[in-house]
Amino acid sequence: MSAELTRNFSIIAHIDHGKTTLSDRLLEFTNTISNRQKQDQMLDSMDLERERGITIKAHPVTMEYPAKDGKIYKLNLLDTPGHVDFSYEVSRSLAACEGALLLVDASQGVEAQTVANLNLAMQQDLYVIPVINKVDLPNADVEKAKRQLEDILQLSADEAVPASAKMGIGIEEILESIVRLVPPPTVPEDGYLRASVFDSVFDAYRGVVSYVRVMSGTITRGQKVRMMSTGNDYEIKDVGVFRPKMTPCEKLEPGDVGYLIANVKTTADVKIGDTVTETRRPSPVALPGFKEIHPLVFSGIYPVSTDDFESLKAAVGKLQINDSAFTFMAESSAALGFGFRCGFLGLLHMEIIQERLRREFNMDVISTYPSVIYEVRKTDGTELMVDNPSFLPSAQTIDVIREPIVKVYIMIPNEYIGDIMGLVMDKRGSVENTETLDDRRVMIHCTLPLNEILVDFNDKLKSLTRGYGSMDYEHAGYKADELVKMDILIAGDPIEAFSCIVHRGKAEFRGRALCAKLKEVIPQQLFVVAIQAAIGGKVIARESISALRKDVTAKCYGGDITRKRKLLEKQKEGKKRMKAIGKVNIPQEAFIEVLKS
Repeated sequence: MSAELTRNFSIIAHIDHGKTTLSDRLLEFTNTISNRQKQDQMLDSMDLERERGITIKAHPVTMEYPAKDGKIYKLNLLDTPGHVDFSYEVSRSLAACEGALLLVDASQGVEAQTVANLNLAMQQDLYVIPVINKVDLPNADVEKAKRQLEDILQLSADEAVPASAKMGIGIEEILESIVRLVPPPTVPEDGYLRASVFDSVFDAYRGVVSYVRVMSGTITRGQKVRMMSTGNDYEIKDVGVFRPKMTPCEKLEPGDVGYLIANVKTTADVKIGDTVTETRRPSPVALPGFKEIHPLVFSGIYPVSTDDFESLKAAVGKLQINDSAFTFMAESSAALGFGFRCGFLGLLHMEIIQERLRREFNMDVISTYPSVIYEVRKTDGTELMVDNPSFLPSAQTIDVIREPIVKVYIMIPNEYIGDIMGLVMDKRGSVENTETLDDRRVMIHCTLPLNEILVDFNDKLKSLTRGYGSMDYEHAGYKADELVKMDILIAGDPIEAFSCIVHRGKAEFRGRALCAKLKEVIPQQLFVVAIQAAIGGKVIARESISALRKDVTAKCYGGDITRKRKLLEKQKEGKKRMKAIGKVNIPQEAFIEVLKS
């Protein structure tokens, strides 16, 4: 089929606005899947995606649609995630498209992630078709959604298609809009083979499967190709398209989205954003890749059993191949043994990776408290990037510590503005300005330290606004602040696994909470054990675990009181000596308990 009759498009939207349901209806309408194959969330192949009702990976699928103009069009659809942690998946998918369907919920209107995803589509110069979804709901307000499209997003409401993916309303109108408005792929005339790798997965039997968008030239079985970033040559074993399962075909032509399997054995040989070209007549220049993604959140992942280290190493390697935003490097800890320091885009991303390790690879893992990357300037002028508190230099040699800052856009109903401003202030943030979106909602622009929004900010936002608030954030550089390293000492010994970098103003509260938790989980010893939180040499919080008491006077029945006193004095001396030389062995369960909380 010629490139003139090909249309490549994505579906983008805020979480829960109906992207996956719409893609199910499009597959049914174009008869890409039979009635026998029908199921909800057709493109969400992971168990995790089905359970949580979210899309984690972008899924490509090829459909054929006989349009009203009498021509048969090839439509390549990429269903994308909506959560802020997976916006990198969205930007990669958009790079393989010429157009996008922007879904807006008719009852909820434009949300924070709608704005963010539209900006991503605009940066890629895509033609955006607005779709107002869920028009069948009793509280749907189509006119208000159209006003928001024009006022907030500056999109023409005339092109907006009213639809209900659940009830199958407006599906044909959407397909006709795609055929009419999304431009066909532009194909360079030079005839060089250029295909962009926008994703890849590891298959235990066939090796690495690369998802590609062909820009020019054709890919056929048996062809010799070169990966331009590594310069390695491979022979194509199989090519095909997704309908929605992998279906082999003769060749991939310009404008096609499909997969190729070459004799690539290891996951490290395929880079997301790489250009595939022909070995015999290679392209002189590579296609523009995707911008290098840098993790924002770091955490240590360790196997519960130290024997599983090699299995964990293989598992994280396989996970990294189709998730280039996930990074890892080996590290060791005195308390937890050998493991990996892993980088993620956010807390949901971290949770999903840990869950995939448990499910897909049967790994039992524990993770350390999440932290961010700090920029440290020492007194001698050298600059360091620190993602682990144990690598922070001593306080005397530090001139300034800078922490990552994020710009946060929060959309909330008007009545919650006071509560949310209070939450932002509590998290050391500042409100830049507020923008009235319509008669019911406002958008707050604020700046916050990334460290503060990591763990519970989104939960608090949802609970304060009864679930109506939504947020999106983007990285906004670094800012210096009064940050200190807080150590936890148990019987005078610092425990590295519990060290953390905190703001001086919040150190005491955090120290008390950690000491109280440790008091619950560390078993009693024969001497009093002090649990202390300290900054430098100054103790800021303390809890004590009382000693186990052995009754040394049990064998004394009656008799002189001095005999009992003598035994008690002897016990007291022994405890003093034990306290001076005694070591507290912290069981691994205690680490797991504290790190869980």
